[in-house]
Order: sequence, then structure tokens, then C-alpha cells
Amino acid sequence: MAGRRALKAVLIDLSGTLHIEDTAVPGAQDALNRLRQASVAIKFVTNTTKECKRNLLERLKRLNFDLTEKELFTSLSAARSLLEQKQLRPMLLVEDSALEDFTGVVTSEPNAVVIGLAPNHFSYQTLNRAFRMILEGAPIIAIHKARYYKRKDGLALGPGPFVAGLEYATDCKATVVGKPEKTFFAQALSDLGCSPSDAVMIGDDARDDVCGAQNAGMLGILVRTGKYREGDENKIDPPPHLTCNSFTDAVDHILQNLL
Repeated sequence: MAGRRALKAVLIDLSGTLHIEDTAVPGAQDALNRLRQASVAIKFVTNTTKECKRNLLERLKRLNFDLTEKELFTSLSAARSLLEQKQLRPMLLVEDSALEDFTGVVTSEPNAVVIGLAPNHFSYQTLNRAFRMILEGAPIIAIHKARYYKRKDGLALGPGPFVAGLEYATDCKATVVGKPEKTFFAQALSDLGCSPSDAVMIGDDARDDVCGAQNAGMLGILVRTGKYREGDENKIDPPPHLTCNSFTDAVDHILQNLL
């Protein structure tokens, strides 16, 4: 770790890194407990838009992960912050289970389109309504643009293809608020009072987790679980600081080499 100071913070992805739906990645709970024994701050950063923060915390606690709400930073939180900052009234293309995180946000007479992962709402009629709004001047806010993610039954489309379709049809560019955006990582680190040069990100997505973090000035560790596919580490430049088999191996490397 020549030229870098001792590590002060670890940002950890959730889906695909610690768990896949209602199944924990083997050994992840013990690895997290070991990491907590070190003198390092921890933040869980996720692009998950399928459920609100409260439901996500409950899911993780059922899987015996020890974390608190203040340690969790989601792309839903980042999207809400942007809406409030710009005083926008969104058409929310998110699953019903995620709506709780937008409680209090005015959605009548919408003047913006917010897109997350919303399989139950990605009908032609709904997307066409969004298309017409964008043509009339409504901005597109993508909670993130992941191409796909890992479910128990295999890989599944993320919101990225639907965002790209609306961008293509309207000739408009979306504002992305989740990973891999620099502002997302910067906001997560600012909560910890930590600079990027003192932090590392662990995730299963080479582009959104690792490349995004490294572009923000952090180290990136790619794990071969979740959505990882053979050769993903060769698709980004610079390559990951480390590619390892699991979160457990990533924690071992941090404890042995970065502290």
C-alpha cells in the first residue's frame, strides 16, 4: 500500500456480496464480525431499490448480520435527497415496497421521472407515460443503471436497460444518483468523515462497485459471488486492487495488508 495511508473506512455492497435475496453468502457474517474488531469505520452502500431501508435492515437481521440504520446508505436515500434539493414532484417507477423511503415527497402533478428496479410497473403503458412526460421536459432521474443483478433463480435485468430505452427514445440523458457515481461514494464517505484515499470498497459489480469506487479515489475489491462473471475484472481500467473469491477473503486481505 505504498503511497497510501492506513485504511480508515470500508464500504460494503450488500446484494451479491453479503447475501443473495434471503440467503447469506457463506461465511459473510463471521467475516463482518471480524472486520468490526478492527479500528476501521464501516458503511453499507447499496443500489438496491426493490425495498425500503427498513425492510432491507429486517432482511439482513434475519440473516444474522449485525448492522444499524445509520450504517446503511442507499441509492433510494440519494434519490430522495436530489428530489428535495431540486423541489421536484416525481413519477416514481419503483416497487411498492420501496415507496416508504419517499414518504412525504409530493407526487401529484409530477414533473420528473424517477426510475428504480420496478418489475411490477415496467408495463408498456407506464413506460409510455414516462416517455411522454420526458418529451414535455421532465428530467429522468435513474436511481442507478445496473444492467443486471443476481437472484436465486439466476441473473435478472436491472433498471439500466429501461433507463437506456427511455434515453434512446427521448434523446435525453438521465441523471444517475447511485453507484458508480462519484457523488454517491463521496456522500457515503462524508458521513464517516473520511477521504477516498483512506477507504476501500468491496462489491460483486466490477463496473458499479469497483470501477466507481476507484474513479472516486478509493481502492476497489471485487468478489466472485453474486453477479460476478468470469473475466469481469478485465473489463475495467484500472483493474481492481484485488479480485478474490468471497467477502471472507476480502476481509482477510484488509486485516492482513491494509490496516
